[in-house]
Amino acid sequence: MASETLHISRQKGSDFCQENKIHDPIEQVDCQNSCSSFCQCSKRSASDGSTFCFRERCSGQKLVEDENDGPGKINPIDSNVLSEPTIRHVENADENACSHCENESCKACGAMQPQDYRRTHKGNSANSLQDLFLQDNYDDGEDDDSDWEPVSHLLIKKWFCYNCTMPNFDDVFHCDVCGEHRESQVRGYDTFLKHIGEKVQVSVDSDTICSFPDTASSSKSCTAFGFDERMLLHSEVEVKPHPHPERPDRLRAIASSLVAAGIFPGKCSLIAAREISQEELMMVHTLDHIEAVEETKNMLSSYFTLDTYANEHSACAARLAAGLCADLACLIICGHSKNGFALVRPPGHHAGVKQAMGFCLHNNAAVAALAARRAGAKKVLIVDWDVHHGNGTQEIFDGNNSVLYISLHRHEGGRFYPGTGAADEVGINGAEGYSVNIPWSRGGVGDNDYFFAFQHVVLPIASEFAPDIIIISAGFDAARGDPLGCCDVTPAGYAQMADMLANISEGKLLVILEGGYNLHSISSSATAVVKVLVGEKPSYDLSNVMPSKAGLRTVMEVLKIQLKYWPVLESHYTALQAQWGPLSWNNTEEEATFDRTNLVAVGE
Repeated sequence: MASETLHISRQKGSDFCQENKIHDPIEQVDCQNSCSSFCQCSKRSASDGSTFCFRERCSGQKLVEDENDGPGKINPIDSNVLSEPTIRHVENADENACSHCENESCKACGAMQPQDYRRTHKGNSANSLQDLFLQDNYDDGEDDDSDWEPVSHLLIKKWFCYNCTMPNFDDVFHCDVCGEHRESQVRGYDTFLKHIGEKVQVSVDSDTICSFPDTASSSKSCTAFGFDERMLLHSEVEVKPHPHPERPDRLRAIASSLVAAGIFPGKCSLIAAREISQEELMMVHTLDHIEAVEETKNMLSSYFTLDTYANEHSACAARLAAGLCADLACLIICGHSKNGFALVRPPGHHAGVKQAMGFCLHNNAAVAALAARRAGAKKVLIVDWDVHHGNGTQEIFDGNNSVLYISLHRHEGGRFYPGTGAADEVGINGAEGYSVNIPWSRGGVGDNDYFFAFQHVVLPIASEFAPDIIIISAGFDAARGDPLGCCDVTPAGYAQMADMLANISEGKLLVILEGGYNLHSISSSATAVVKVLVGEKPSYDLSNVMPSKAGLRTVMEVLKIQLKYWPVLESHYTALQAQWGPLSWNNTEEEATFDRTNLVAVGE
């Protein structure tokens, strides 16, 4: 996002998620925190292993673990995080103690434990995307509470950052997580709407000339742009203690940034929006799933999962998003537009054949891929660079060898949401090799690891596959500053990856918005990608890309598995073994990078 679009302060938060990058375990108990969905009290693990409340709201009484509760400690970068605090019992508690007992409100902070949100964590992966929010962002491990006196009657107020939604105490003016000022807001969206009102829309069924207020050009030379304001009506109705990260302002921020950068409307053609038909959806989803989404039109508020909401407008928004993506794919395949960008929500890549999950209702990328096939594309490549694995997209095309699915995502051995996407998930029923997963083993992954994976896995396989169109499931939650992904990809990095893919498919590229929950990160990253679509060339130097140790291990693992299905990878695997094997490591960190003095550069 351009700085004039979102007013930003960098006085705090410049080292966002540093603890996640090095994976140092920080002990915390489940009854969280500043960003808990249920109680405004926080707990801290004392040096002797006991657990105490440490905010002014609580009495500081020692907590006793329930026998069935387990150790009660959470690593803030581990995805085994509960969406709700585990119930604890207070020993010798007075009337001001934090008593999170069943059906009781906390006497210290007044927060109620709602029955319908209490559940038990199961499995190794996080149960929902919002699980990743439930971390104590205030516990820096350096406070000395030895002379602390509780003030149990004091209720400390919080405000939630407009940029990243994270909570902050009322006496601070900049977000402790991203550094945004508490008065920050998106500017420029009204200008975007004005341009939309002046624009002549392009239909998927015509060769209509792209008409702008100041110029005219053939739609064939334009970047097609998909947006409809009705998608903003999809929002969480139920008031929660923490704002939902998938919110309408995500689209407003990107739209405002595109206007500020001079991209829209001058370099894009707006296409007319339509709701996808049931017949088209049934090529992707079961009838039961489609009808379940449609039924939400009759409900003020509903939930498919704990974090996947719907209101009375959500079904329409989901149909519009899928319809826009289908029509953009058709325009590109038919030659009416050179490429396209779908500014849509709700996102889609977690929506599977018969389920909605992970904020997703209908699978937009899958709908677009099948629309491209109907329009004449014989082979479609979907590249998913959202920080979460697109389990829905993989499921839909798992046995289909006309659609190749490649995903780069944070995985951590299945502990990161949704837990799928291991390197050995390669496809089924004769389509082995048509699912390619590049699962990062840690957070903090940045440009170099992504470029390295592109050079040695993504591009060789994509070139061999020779798709007629490439669809990018473009989540920007691996971006630097995102509160869910905690990775380190820059806007320039996203632009470079988009440019690499455009060179594979002769420019036939459709970019579909998926995740991304820091407004500044998502808008600046999306704008950088759209700049590539309209003809700007990124300037990244790819001649000396050095991965991290963990990144190299991941790429080598993927190569070893996939070269069975893609012989073109054999030379890359052999070269990496020969050139990188003897290199020494910088052992100052667990996930160290290579020693530059011993580097032997690998080819472009």
